Amino acid sequence: MYMIIENEDVIRIPPEMLGDDPEKVIKELALKKMEGRVKSFDKKDVPDPQERKFIIITILDIKREGDGRIIPGDGGVYQKVIYKALVFHPELQEIIEGDIVDIVNFGAFVRFGVLDGLLHISQVMDDRFDIDLDGKRLIGKDSKKELRVNDKVRVRIVSLSINDENLRESRIGLTMRQPGLGKLEDVDKNEGS
Repeated sequence: MYMIIENEDVIRIPPEMLGDDPEKVIKELALKKMEGRVKSFDKKDVPDPQERKFIIITILDIKREGDGRIIPGDGGVYQKVIYKALVFHPELQEIIEGDIVDIVNFGAFVRFGVLDGLLHISQVMDDRFDIDLDGKRLIGKDSKKELRVNDKVRVRIVSLSINDENLRESRIGLTMRQPGLGKLEDVDKNEGS
């Protein structure tokens, strides 16, 4: 789920950037520090810490709050900021759309937003498969349906473990073995009939 949140943080402005336009410097440093990172936000109504993790897609607005602080022995200025950010928070059972980015001998990887999820071969469809790794496709033995790299699919998140340190190491399990899920061109044909 995508949403816009408002939060605060502290940005360290290094000494060599202190003479530049402070608004521009703060925005540049905030983008570098926060975009593409996992951040936990305080949601008191959500007891599970995993459910409070959001991936910061981009900073929409940022403002300085008060004067910066100087810490003895450090030439930088620590500036408190309040910002609005577009964030992404994948949720269990959420239905998402993405693109097939790789076919492997145990399934396919689907990219949605900044994350990749695994669509295990057992979760693709009710059929047995031939796996064509050279052609990057899965071919149903009975149905003859194909799933290829760059196909657009609609899937549901069935397992979720976000790695705070490295998003690429997050583990997200997907399925498309339900009505309304699957390769978008097949889903659209079925909904139209």
